[in-house]
Amino acid sequence: MKRLYIILCTLVLTLSAFADDVRMTISAPSTVEVGDKFRVQFTVNTQSVSNFAAPDFKGFEVIYGPSTSTQSSFQIINGHTSQSSSVTYTFVLMASNAGTFNVGAASVQAEGKQVRSNTAKIKVLPAGQGGGSSSQSQQYGGGYSQRQQQQMPQRQSQPTSSGNNISAKDLFMTATASRTNVYEQEAILVTYKIYTLVNLTQLEGKLPTLDGFQIQEIPLPRNKEFSLEQYNGRNYRTVVWSQYVLFPQKSGTLTIPGITYEGVVVQQNRAIDPIEAFFNGTGGVVEVKKKITTPSITLHVSPLPNKPIGFSGAVGQFSISSSINGTDVSTNDAVTMRINVKGSGNMKLINTPEVEWPIDFETYDAKVTDNFKLTTSGLAGSKSFEYLAVPRHPGKFTIPGTKFIYFDTASHTYKTLTTEPYTINVKKGKGGNSQSVNYSNNQKDVDELNQDIRFIKLSDGRMVKQGDSLFHSLKYWLCYPVLLAMFAAAIAFGFKKLKENANVAKSRGKKANKKATKRLKTANKLLAEKKQNEFYDEVMRALWGYIADKLNMPQESLNKDNIQAELSAKSVPQELTEQFIKTLNDCEFARYAPSADVNAQMESVYQSAIETISKIEDSL
Repeated sequence: MKRLYIILCTLVLTLSAFADDVRMTISAPSTVEVGDKFRVQFTVNTQSVSNFAAPDFKGFEVIYGPSTSTQSSFQIINGHTSQSSSVTYTFVLMASNAGTFNVGAASVQAEGKQVRSNTAKIKVLPAGQGGGSSSQSQQYGGGYSQRQQQQMPQRQSQPTSSGNNISAKDLFMTATASRTNVYEQEAILVTYKIYTLVNLTQLEGKLPTLDGFQIQEIPLPRNKEFSLEQYNGRNYRTVVWSQYVLFPQKSGTLTIPGITYEGVVVQQNRAIDPIEAFFNGTGGVVEVKKKITTPSITLHVSPLPNKPIGFSGAVGQFSISSSINGTDVSTNDAVTMRINVKGSGNMKLINTPEVEWPIDFETYDAKVTDNFKLTTSGLAGSKSFEYLAVPRHPGKFTIPGTKFIYFDTASHTYKTLTTEPYTINVKKGKGGNSQSVNYSNNQKDVDELNQDIRFIKLSDGRMVKQGDSLFHSLKYWLCYPVLLAMFAAAIAFGFKKLKENANVAKSRGKKANKKATKRLKTANKLLAEKKQNEFYDEVMRALWGYIADKLNMPQESLNKDNIQAELSAKSVPQELTEQFIKTLNDCEFARYAPSADVNAQMESVYQSAIETISKIEDSL
């Protein structure tokens, strides 16, 4: 009975926890056009549902629904099982009038409790020229050269160069800045957005490096989904293609030049008979190249006002806090103080705040830790500074508050933040100086500690007879031939080096082993740090670089076949050549297909690389 009671309790708790996780979500397009038919779906993450109640679709006409579909999945990954199921209620609606409408929450009885969905806002655009249903939005993936992921008919493999029949009103890009009047180091968000009435399937282009700006690109989703937007009376498919945060580094009128993107548009080829295109499998479509140039942006950057003494270089909006590991310590114990700057702005360029430590504290350089990320308003997060100091004498000491001066972009003024002061009581520790010094009132009466009185030298001084000098002695005259011999040896050595360096191939071959050894030492550090990808990259560089230098061949022209031929020509044993090729193959295989025991695999590759290079070096 006791076991049965425990099992029932566990089952009830499990079901309760699962019920708490039951939820229903809504899926709907954000923008449609008058007359469009589109889907609105409500999904519940369980199949134990009943009494579904749809919301009032005010502003839309319900064409169909609800239709119900279920989905279940069962997975086993690394011995762990997972199971999921869901029920989806689908409606097909049609937009009747332009405007912005809210789709309310639906409700359902799930796992014995009432569950409500979230709501959605749908913007209905007036019927206009161009555009298309939002349900036909295109998705892209894979960086700046992104092709449509849906199935398309077979078409020409190479795009044609003519895009003159595509007007600037059918396909264009806009460039906007979050602000055009800014101060130095103030973050600016630049957005590039594309508008299209044609079937755009590829787009390439990127903002180049600009003089006078620090640029950081905001990572956007790889799969770009188009939505509808009305622009100058026409409904376009549009998407934000790229965004950059710029920090101007100098004042004046600065210009962000236009970017020329190269796109590929799929068009119907009217010169081909549709029936012939169907039987030939071409689909009657052609790819056309089209260059799109964004407009330039002019910025007016004002210099920062007269910078006060102690200005940290921070521009934005910030707060500051501090902490210390303890205020009661012993001599020679470490005191750690942390200052944390939090906010948004040019976080990378913030200088380390200066802490006024008592004069006989031994201090070290601050450790800086960045914990911020790129946002549309600049770099946001925190930057912490960790200070380490060691008191050498007992006494009572005061660390005054640390000032942090920054330029506030909201008020366009300098603001000063100050941390709290700390009073530290230092008692005598083991091996410390018993002298007690009081700095509680910031009195610095002693400029040098333990150096004002030096210990008397006790050793006997060397006595020299009057007139006994190095000059005119035998040692003095012997210095001349020794110096001449050293000078002659230096000249001979220099001529030898010049002769060796004149032979580039010989010089390069001599340095091959040294360069490879240096790279393998770096690889050994990466091995100890368990940085797998960086380790294999460094080993590959060591192997390819060594053999390129030894054979005096450009590395880009090397391959495994000509390596075998060249080593064979230099009388390197066949088994040693095969061992070198095997080491290369093992490294490449381990790089992209690691074994279960990664550490052992890395150690094996490292030892094999050392042994192979050493044997080839001995053979050559």
